[in-house]
Amino acid sequence: MFLVMYIITLAGNLLLIIVVKINPALQTPMYFFLSNLSFIDIFFSSTIVPKILINTIAEDKSISLLGCALQMYFSLALGATECIILAVMAYDRFAAICRPLHYNTIMNMRLCITLAVASWTACFINSAIHVFITFQLPYCKSRHISHFFCEIPPFLQISCRDTRLNEIAMYVSAGIVVMMSFFLTLISYIHIIATIFKIQSSHGRQKAFSTCASHLTVVTLYYGTIMFMYLRPRSAYETDNIVSVLYTVVTPMLNPIIYSIRNKEVKNCIMNIKNRANFFKNILM
Repeated sequence: MFLVMYIITLAGNLLLIIVVKINPALQTPMYFFLSNLSFIDIFFSSTIVPKILINTIAEDKSISLLGCALQMYFSLALGATECIILAVMAYDRFAAICRPLHYNTIMNMRLCITLAVASWTACFINSAIHVFITFQLPYCKSRHISHFFCEIPPFLQISCRDTRLNEIAMYVSAGIVVMMSFFLTLISYIHIIATIFKIQSSHGRQKAFSTCASHLTVVTLYYGTIMFMYLRPRSAYETDNIVSVLYTVVTPMLNPIIYSIRNKEVKNCIMNIKNRANFFKNILM
């Protein structure tokens, strides 16, 4: 099951990146950030799923200290980057629907690149801080992590020192990255929905809503699982394995599918690629 989902994740996100790259009509800020999201999903899933696949068939399910630290570092950094990129994509939809005449001025390529670079840089620095303070804890209760991969909450459980400072740091970080990204997304959509209701024709409202329906679906799925995972008391960590699998394995697989199904431009481009492939196949045969 993990292998099938991982293959779908890689194929779906790679296809989406290729479609955006080769289609001139998709060289817009929305698809620039969507390509960033696909890169994140590929690397995020690749940080975790291969080790899960090895552990399902290997007798030795251990992981080295360095391997565990790197897995924690990249999963935290990429997860946080996805939160911010989703918030930036919400702002892009706000600019497109609420400020259509000024859209090209607001969302120029220089701003898009700056936002993307700032998101990646800030989240990787934040992740380095958390990994450092987590691995400074003494672990004397056990060396067994009751989890699918190396993540902060299970480490807090096996530490023999008071971890309240680490928990506070985790909550503050989650509050800044996750909650601020969520509220920025929420504010953007409040303005978007208010603008859509002001549109006179039903066709116009439907067209405006369809441009952000895919993003809204992905946001709901991703933020819901992240908040459920990190913004809870320590006593609730025991039931987090399934939740972690949802946002580390299932969500990266669903993102390109959601965007492909809900987006006519992406579907048309994929169909064109398929038709060309069939054309050359028929010629060769």
